[in-house]
Amino acid sequence: MPPTLPSVLAALSPTLLVPLLLGTPARADVRLPSLFSDGMVLQRDSLAPIWGWAAPGERVSLRAGWNERLTIQAEAGADGAWSTAVPTGAAGGPYTLRIEGASTIEIRDVLIGEVWLGSGQSNMEWKIQDCARGIEDFAAVRAEQNLPRIRLFDVRNAIAMAPVEECAGTWRACTPESWPELGAVAFYFARELHRELSVPIGVITSDWGGTPAEAWTSRETLASFPEFAPALARLAAGGAAERVLAEEQAAWWRGVDEKTPGAVGWAAAELDDSEWPAATVPAIWSSEDGLDRFDGVAWYRRTIELPAGWTNRDLVLELGPIDDMDTTWFNGEKVGGAEVMGFWSQPRSYRVSGRLVRRGANTIAVRVVDTGGHGGFTGAPDQVAVRLAGAEGAPRPGGAPSLSIAGAWRRKVGASLADLGPFPSTGWFDSSYPTSLYNGMIAPLVPYRLRGVIWYQGESNRERAAQYRTLFPALIADWRGSWEQGELPFYFVQIAPYRYEGDTGEAAELREAQMLALQVPQTGMAVTMDIGEPGDIHPANKWEVGRRLALWALAQDYGRPDLPFSGPLFRAMAREGARIRLSFDHTFGGLMAQAGPLSHFTIAGADRLFHRAQAEIEGNEVVVWGEAVGQPVAVRYGWGAADMPNLFNLAGLPASSFRTDDWER
Repeated sequence: MPPTLPSVLAALSPTLLVPLLLGTPARADVRLPSLFSDGMVLQRDSLAPIWGWAAPGERVSLRAGWNERLTIQAEAGADGAWSTAVPTGAAGGPYTLRIEGASTIEIRDVLIGEVWLGSGQSNMEWKIQDCARGIEDFAAVRAEQNLPRIRLFDVRNAIAMAPVEECAGTWRACTPESWPELGAVAFYFARELHRELSVPIGVITSDWGGTPAEAWTSRETLASFPEFAPALARLAAGGAAERVLAEEQAAWWRGVDEKTPGAVGWAAAELDDSEWPAATVPAIWSSEDGLDRFDGVAWYRRTIELPAGWTNRDLVLELGPIDDMDTTWFNGEKVGGAEVMGFWSQPRSYRVSGRLVRRGANTIAVRVVDTGGHGGFTGAPDQVAVRLAGAEGAPRPGGAPSLSIAGAWRRKVGASLADLGPFPSTGWFDSSYPTSLYNGMIAPLVPYRLRGVIWYQGESNRERAAQYRTLFPALIADWRGSWEQGELPFYFVQIAPYRYEGDTGEAAELREAQMLALQVPQTGMAVTMDIGEPGDIHPANKWEVGRRLALWALAQDYGRPDLPFSGPLFRAMAREGARIRLSFDHTFGGLMAQAGPLSHFTIAGADRLFHRAQAEIEGNEVVVWGEAVGQPVAVRYGWGAADMPNLFNLAGLPASSFRTDDWER
């Protein structure tokens, strides 16, 4: 892991040397994590950590385009790791960052602005194209999204049994072409900040659908929870199992081609595929092509003509999401692939080295493996780009922005899953296992300088709300400790109304656990009681979610304390005979009932039986009563899993569900 930010950076001079552990001097190519790449955004007005690898003892120099007088040096330790930090100054760019050692890396199109981390499960993971049903005239809206100073870095899904040093991903600027594939909540959060602050905004998105909080938490923090001890003990002994699994998966992939006669050469550029059947990309396997019941392998090929101006230029090959796994070649050389399970919804984006790009005919080959359900290129044709484009930060090849490769391809079906057997998996270590995602998708990001964190998760911990009361604050403290940035702002989304089957109060208790996390300093909660979809756990209205998160950041971190940023939060109750009076924080001028009288209040007496109640607003308070309860002792609001109640403040922000009691179900 890269070292933490050295304390010696408290004072800077035009030339700064940051020594690490000394080793025997040698020469080797300098290497950087994928975070440090073209199009990156660095946190303004900070010392931004930069790290990488070289030969032990190698001297590495950094020169930043925003301060050409400054040269910063680092020295690789015995393990080859080096680390330093660059003073960034005010927002601006684009700039170039040059790293020189035995080799030279030039990072282009670098912006300086505000950097946030967005994490959680599927409601954070969902792309804008996944929410298209909620966007009227999607094509017209898409055409307006030319916001190149908003950049997202999407961490590729990965699990690991121990913290890893690197993650895969690329920085993508918001353009009409990339916009549908950007994380929806992260983008709308960034867009709101960009509008208000007029500075570049970068969001690192590290998310995975259906995952619990403990998967995003480190081993050191989970060690304080006795209930996770058996899982951690098994993890400690799991290294040998991981090696065996890797060998089994490699053998399975060898069989993919071996069990399809002739397939070994199907990636070659010179292959004559003229007799292969035609197929359309993107399109799912369906009854129309006879593959609706097929699970297995299909090869796709497309030969395209490139103009002279594209020759020797680095390109990005974008294919949209592929269900389930793929391996992709350009002119016979592998350029990328998702060869483990879990990426079926992830858009594929692979960098093609300029040395592979020829004038005239160029061939793309994609081997698709489906293990169940839909197969093929699953992106909606009007929402995803299947294209070749200039790599981020590189000049547009020949002046052309991109070349569509959607439409007519050729396809040949290979071995079926029945021939291959199931894809090997551990059966116990997966994306829900404690520490698996912290190790694989958070640890590689430390200590990249952040302004704060946005988080949307909780559905997968719904049935363990009591545990979440301590687990979630522990996760917040865990990440703050990892980044060593003090009380790093941490703003989260309360889970939305949804009809969970068999729910008897678990969803409301999870929302309550989230609200209690507001006791942790420098946190904030975006309430979504009014924008859920009881029949869909993935509400389409992600733009309002992003806006509400941004309100917290603007008010708490960017000098806008006058800005209404939260809906009403229950503070206290008082009994007044047959009535109960409720008071709230964050009323921002008063309370209101939206679209009719107040709804979804219940009231109970000492028997703990709740009955429907009436409620009225009196100034900044709410008075609740019920004919069936003459001596009330408790009130609940919005306590049903799918309740969408209507108490708001005058700023138009909804109240969280709450209860005045602490009774067990």
